[in-house]
Amino acid sequence: MVTVYGRKAVLEVLQDKNLQCHALHLADSNVEKGIIAQIRALAEARGIAINIHSRVELSRISKSGKQDQGVAADILCPSFNTLEQYLLSLPESPCVRLLALDGISNPQNLGMILRSAAAGKIDGIIWSRRGNAALGPLVIKASAGTLYRAPLLLCQDLAEALTQCKRAGMDICTLEASAPSTLFGYRSESSIVYVLGNETQGVSRAVSALADTALSIPMRNGVESLNVAVTASLIAFAGDLGD
Repeated sequence: MVTVYGRKAVLEVLQDKNLQCHALHLADSNVEKGIIAQIRALAEARGIAINIHSRVELSRISKSGKQDQGVAADILCPSFNTLEQYLLSLPESPCVRLLALDGISNPQNLGMILRSAAAGKIDGIIWSRRGNAALGPLVIKASAGTLYRAPLLLCQDLAEALTQCKRAGMDICTLEASAPSTLFGYRSESSIVYVLGNETQGVSRAVSALADTALSIPMRNGVESLNVAVTASLIAFAGDLGD
């Protein structure tokens, strides 16, 4: 489940009948007219529970009191899972491709990464609550709504999550510009976790220490690096190269 906040964002969610809304949260300071009246009417028409809170209580729910505009909604996302539960549900000798996010701080980048990963051959996206951008309206907008359907695997700390993946027999591959092995030339008989690092600092030391392999993307014409969201797209569709 993900909590969406902001009047326009919540209105768009309620207008999309393909999305299942668990509950609507409104601040008791809202004036019941305009977009607030629209939001309430849509929730009532769909039989969605409406909860009224003080501004302080609502800010605890939205976790963004300065931007929630007195409105939040809980959206059920059936593709979301915890990493621990995902690993327990895998059959023996799986061959999956996961994407791990190590400090992706720009919401627009995060949204575009989620969209590409959901569209390509990525079985799960490991998102840690610590270090990455929050799953807020900017991420939702950049993902073009894909966030609600993305196979997101939630965890608290990425290094701990990758340790669990290694115990499950998965290869950990970081993306680094100077690595001698390339993304397109690398093959593994095991499941793979591709790690994308922070937009400025790259992969963290704690995560690099867990990596089995570092991979690069070949560059021409003096280009040093690609945007992290572009890199995610290449990873998501790299599996098609051998098909």
